[in-house]
Amino acid sequence: MTLRLNPVFAARPMTIFAVMSALAREHGAVNLGQGFPDEDGPPEIIEAAIRALRQGPNQYAPVHGVPELREALARSNKRFYGIDVDWRTETLVTAGATEALAVAFLATLNPGDDALLVAPCYDSYAPIVEAAGARAIYLAPKPPHWRIDRAALDKAMTPQTRVIAINTPHNPTGRVLTREELQAVADIAIERDIIVICDEVYEHLVFDGAPHIPLMTLPGMRDRCVRIGSAGKTFSMTGWRIGYATGSQALITGMLKAHQFIAYTCPPHLQLAVAKGLNFDDAYYARFIAGMQAKRDMIMNGLSRIGFDVLPCEGTYFATVDIRPLGRDDDAAFCREITEKAGVAAVPVSAFYPAAAPDAPRHYARFCFCKKPEVLAEALSRLARYFG
Repeated sequence: MTLRLNPVFAARPMTIFAVMSALAREHGAVNLGQGFPDEDGPPEIIEAAIRALRQGPNQYAPVHGVPELREALARSNKRFYGIDVDWRTETLVTAGATEALAVAFLATLNPGDDALLVAPCYDSYAPIVEAAGARAIYLAPKPPHWRIDRAALDKAMTPQTRVIAINTPHNPTGRVLTREELQAVADIAIERDIIVICDEVYEHLVFDGAPHIPLMTLPGMRDRCVRIGSAGKTFSMTGWRIGYATGSQALITGMLKAHQFIAYTCPPHLQLAVAKGLNFDDAYYARFIAGMQAKRDMIMNGLSRIGFDVLPCEGTYFATVDIRPLGRDDDAAFCREITEKAGVAAVPVSAFYPAAAPDAPRHYARFCFCKKPEVLAEALSRLARYFG
C-alpha cells in the first residue's frame, strides 16, 4: 500500500518545541525551551473547574462557547481596552489559541491568496496558511530590533495578499509593537482592504508599565481585525487549551464555520473556570505581571553575567540572546550543545523562520523564564559552570 499523505504536514519536521523538550528529558536538562510555566495558575480557578465538573452537566457546550465565558470576554475587552463587543455575535471560544489561529486563517483565505507573516513567527502559522491552499509570504524585519515599517510592508505585499498576521507581544523576540508600527499595519490594511489576524496571547504580559495596544483599537480597524487571546498564557494553565477570539460578526461567523468542523466545542467546566479568571480584579493582573517581570530580570541579568548579549524583553516570557559573544554562530547546534552538555534546553530563533530562509539569523537563542526562581537559578548555574 502506498500512503499519500498531505505534504503540507507530512513534509515538515516535528515542531522545534517537541524536539527540544524530548532532548531535555533525555539528558535531564532544565527545560527553558518550551514555553510553559512549571507552576499551575490561581487555585481559585482550579477549584471553580472542579465545582463545575462535579455539578455538571458534562456534555457538549454551545459551539460558540459557554455564555459565561463569552460575556466575561466582552467585559474584559471593554475593561482593558475600551472595545465594545457583542458577546453573542463577536466572541468565540476555541481549543487553545492555536485553534483560533487555524480557524482564522481557514475562514479568511482562499486557494491562490497570500498571507503576509512577520518572521520570526510562531511555527503553526505557515502550515495552516498552506493547508488553506494559500501561500505564506514573509516580511523579515532586521534583528536585533525587528521593527516593522511602512516601506518594508509595501515591498512585501503582493496583489494576492488578503491577510496579514501580527503577534504582539512577540514570540520569540519579546518585542511589543509600538503604536507607530501598528499604525503602519492599519494604514496598509485599510488602503488594500486586508484582514489582520492579531495574535495577542501575551496581552497581559507587557512589562515596565507599558500598555498593550490592540490593533483593533486603531481607527478603521474595528471590523477588519480578529483579536486572539489565551487563557493558558494569562492564567498559567497551558494544558487547559482554552483560547478565544474577538472580532466583527462576519469574521467570527466565518471562524465558527471552521471551528464547528475541527473542535466543535471545548470542555464546559474549564470554560466556566476561565470566566472566573477573566473577572479577577486588577490586583491579580498586577501580581502576575510583577512576578513574571522579576523572573525576566533574574534570567536576563544571569545570562548577561555569563557573557551573552541579551536583547531587551518588553513582553511575553521569553528572553532572546545573541550567542556570538560565547564563540557560537549556529543557533541550532548551540541549543543542542547546551542541552546535551550543560543540561539546559533553549530554542534556536532560526526555527521561527521558514526552512532554509536566506535572511534568517543563525545566532540567536530563546530562553523561557516562566519557571520557579530556583529552577532559573539552577539553569543559570549550569550554564555558568559550562561556560566557565
